[in-house]
Amino acid sequence: MSTRIIVTGTDTGIGKTVFSAALAGALDGFYWKPIQAGLDEETDSQTVMKLSGLSADRVLREAYRLRTPASPHFAAEIDSVTIDHQNLKIPEKDRPLVVEGAGGLLVPLTRDVTYLDLMTRWRVPVVLCARTTLGTINHSLLSIEALRARGVAMLGIAFIGEENIESERIIVEMGKVRRLGRLPRVVPLTSDTLREAFAGAFDIDDFMKEPA
Repeated sequence: MSTRIIVTGTDTGIGKTVFSAALAGALDGFYWKPIQAGLDEETDSQTVMKLSGLSADRVLREAYRLRTPASPHFAAEIDSVTIDHQNLKIPEKDRPLVVEGAGGLLVPLTRDVTYLDLMTRWRVPVVLCARTTLGTINHSLLSIEALRARGVAMLGIAFIGEENIESERIIVEMGKVRRLGRLPRVVPLTSDTLREAFAGAFDIDDFMKEPA
């Protein structure tokens, strides 16, 4: 079976989708967002299609497309949709697959199930994305602790934003986690500039290693 990687974050709006686009493109693989909440603006899959350099067939259709921009559990209730989490299974592909979650680990999919519950069942290595701004130490260490408590393997942590040497250092040291690199804010943001920034910040071989 080809490499499968889950990309999650310490929070929402930290650049996880841009990172996922860069990673899927660098791996020349597939991308899948299981649940999309909010369809009025550009969806995460559309963003990845624009930035990754992948052909349209490499960006898999979401299992659930919810119109309301809210937590998946609430968006589903408003849209009168039942999320059947038991049947949410990661597709098997002949190339690497990047799976992007929504928000943070404990985002609820239903009134009883979170994204972390899915990750625990899926048993696929996780890359944790963390912003470098104020508050990242607490959010990152809590997320690392939650993943470890569930026995979810981590490939490492990917920072996003301007350099913050001390915050990055203390998270890696206290969390005992592999630092994969730091993706700076890319301006202008295009598939070419993103590919160049990712290549300069990360070693793609690190994503193919056994979890630390």
